[in-house]
Order: sequence, then C-alpha cells, then structure tokens
Amino acid sequence: MKVLLTGGTGFLGNALWPLLVERGHTVKLLQRSTSKEAKKAGVEIIQASLTDRDALKPALKGVDVLYHLAGRVSWDPKDARDMYALHVDATRGLLEEAHAAKVKRVVLASTSGTIGVSKEERVATEEDPYSIDVVGRWPYYASKIFEERLALEYCKAKQLPLIVLNPSLLLGPGDERLSSTTEVLAFMNREIPAVPQGGLSFVDVRDCADAFANALEKGEPGERYLLGAANMTLREFFDRLARITGIPAPKLGLPSKLNRLGAFAWDRWSEMRKTKPAVTPQAIEMGDHYFYIDSSKARRELGFAPRDPQETLAATVAYIKQTMPHRKEWSPLEVR
Repeated sequence: MKVLLTGGTGFLGNALWPLLVERGHTVKLLQRSTSKEAKKAGVEIIQASLTDRDALKPALKGVDVLYHLAGRVSWDPKDARDMYALHVDATRGLLEEAHAAKVKRVVLASTSGTIGVSKEERVATEEDPYSIDVVGRWPYYASKIFEERLALEYCKAKQLPLIVLNPSLLLGPGDERLSSTTEVLAFMNREIPAVPQGGLSFVDVRDCADAFANALEKGEPGERYLLGAANMTLREFFDRLARITGIPAPKLGLPSKLNRLGAFAWDRWSEMRKTKPAVTPQAIEMGDHYFYIDSSKARRELGFAPRDPQETLAATVAYIKQTMPHRKEWSPLEVR
C-alpha cells in the first residue's frame, strides 16, 4: 500500500516507517526536516508544514493510508495556543485533504492521557470518558482531547475510516531528542529529589510501532486503542531504574501539596538564576495522578504484544548512556 506519514522524525515515527518499508509498503514522509536514514532507505521526503494545504494535496495523491503522528509536547501554558493550532487546526485541514484525496484509512496517534488519567488509583479502558476535568489545565493533554474528538466526529460524518491509537509513555531506544525519556534521564542525573505519590504506564516504542503498523489493516474504524505494557507506581518505577543503573532511587516521598510547593519554589529559583529546572511544577503535579490503562482491546484486535517492561527500561538506559556524554552522576556499573 501507499502510505503517507506525518511526524516521521519523531521517536515513534522513526520506529514506524522502517517497519512499514520492511513490510513492503511504499512510504512517504511529510515533515519539516529531512532524514538521512529515510533517504538511504529510498523513502520519499516531502519537506512542508502541516498548515501548507498546497503541499498536502500532491502529498496525499494516490495515498491509501495516512498516518498522522506529528505533534508537539509541552507543559508550558504559554505554548497552549500553538499546540491547539497544530493538534486541532492543522489536523482538521489534513483530514479535509485526506477525504478529498479519497484516502482509504487514517491512523491517528493520540495519547493515553486523553482518557487514562485519574486522581485515584484506577485502570482506564477505552470506554472511559475524556479526562478533561483532570487534564484541562495541562495544555498538551487538553489539545489532544480536542484533536481526538475532532478526528472521530469528522471521519464519522465523512465516512472516512479512522483508527485512533493511544500510547502511554514511550520508552526504549531511539529517542534522539530525549523528548519522551526525560524522566529516565532526570533519574540518572539525580535530579529527582522526591517521589510523587502517583503512578504511570509505559510502553516500548518498538512494540508501539508494531501495533501502529498492524492498524494499517486491523482494528475497527471509529475505535480507540490504548497501548501500555506496564502500570506501576512511581516508587516502583524508580526502584527498577535503581536496580538497572546502580543509582540510588530517591527515598523521600512528600505529600502532594508539599511536592507542588517545592516544585514551584524550585521553578522560581531556576528562573532567577536563568536556568531550566530539571523537574517542572506541571511534572510534579502530574506525578500525583495515576495514568494506569488496560490494553486488552489492542491485544485482541491489533495483535499488540508488549515485551517485558524490564527489558524496555534496560534498553532505555543503555541508549541514553550511548547517546549522551559521560556524566559523573552516572554509576560506573554496566547495565544489567
């Protein structure tokens, strides 16, 4: 099949397009930057913005499947409007052009944070409502909720087959920009002073890419699929990283209010020093919530088969050590 993929230079995109090529599909990447690896593989690269409708029309010509992975992650409230413009306005234009080009299927990369966030320790499924009451003040998740709702409603009205996949935190090797693996990097640099009270879900980017590739033909149009390999408290998460790296996990665990007050004080202190804080107030606040999800539906319908989470954490640590310059904070112990 002929595939157009947006966001091909991102963490997930870099794992997905080689898999599609390997399975015999003709792949084009629509992105602002180029990719030496993609060019070597014979993948066509269209350098254009998602807002450039004149570029979208020829890019979608003859395309069977559109993968929309492009997005921006930021916890800064100042970036809220830009994320809305990208996730909502640009997605609307892309879907309109995909419909006009008679694309046969659209696969949208959303996030488990649109439905899988709670103040209580509970596990979310695809049947749960959007978590707008919880994540409304976090611009990234709010804009992704609006994007997801727009896509589902538009594609249903236009009878454009749409599959929405909702990955949890992406870990594993290959995060060139260290955008998704920042929690692991912060742990290795001993920049996490205390452990928040909540819990997270994560998935190996390689297993996530496999599920996305399967969605090209599998899955029910109009449905969402949560992708997560493990749910664990942040305490357990950091304890596992400690066993892999040899770096001691933070022992201090503060009540939620103290966590947030400390984070805001740290943020202000960093602002005065004109440095960037390792842990933002938003990250601390999110850490007091639970991001647990159930991926049974994706296992049944998409063939989602996540690997052992310990393997994912070890691969993430190994990649960071290989990619980043040596840090004195890191243990000399080998990854085990």
